[in-house]
Amino acid sequence: MFSSIGFPGLILILIIALVIFGPKKLPEIGKAAGQSLSEFRKSTRDLTNDDSYDEKEVTKSETK
Repeated sequence: MFSSIGFPGLILILIIALVIFGPKKLPEIGKAAGQSLSEFRKSTRDLTNDDSYDEKEVTKSETK
């Protein structure tokens, strides 16, 4: 998805974000985005673990 942006594009996005949000607000936005991404990954991991647990449970009940 982001492979076609390249380094100059990322620099441009960073400069635009700096102008829009200002230097004081940018670290707060980055922290919030990082926490959101971390929570999303954790939720995704939990869902995949629950699915694999359910599959194991079904397999055990089928073999009995």
